[in-house]
Amino acid sequence: MTLTVREMTDSETDLIIEYFHRSTPEHLEMLGVDPTRLPGRESWRERLRLEFARPVEQRTAIVVIWLSDDRPVGFSTSDKIVYGEQANMHLHVTDPERRSRGIGAECVRRSVDIYFERLKLKRLFCEPNAFNVAPNRTLQKAGFKYLKTHMTVPGPLNYHQAVTRWVIER
Repeated sequence: MTLTVREMTDSETDLIIEYFHRSTPEHLEMLGVDPTRLPGRESWRERLRLEFARPVEQRTAIVVIWLSDDRPVGFSTSDKIVYGEQANMHLHVTDPERRSRGIGAECVRRSVDIYFERLKLKRLFCEPNAFNVAPNRTLQKAGFKYLKTHMTVPGPLNYHQAVTRWVIER
């Protein structure tokens, strides 16, 4: 198995859009995602296209794709970017057969390297749903440090929920 983690290209963004739009209500709930907050496919595609056209220093998001033998198995996004300082990351294993199999920690480690390099970060946060065990375990294995569990809206697709706040610093 050859694992590749790299920045996603504009032509690959349907992976994100279809992942969310095709997920079951139960899976979205586990992620803390409010299905009513999902943008329409075309408007989401256009928003991502515009984002990819911006210089990295001006972006509001960076997207990383995870490939196993050149087949997409997941992705990570970063948002709440303060270039040269900090950002928040999100992680998703899109291939159900790969969930809870250990691929996530290595993909997260490699994604972190990309975010720190491209965004010149000092720290990177991640706030998965507190009741979703897999990403919390993955972040710990990838070297993130636990900060706290608190109530917040972690991203634009999410509802108010308990999240576990993790950080990695360099």
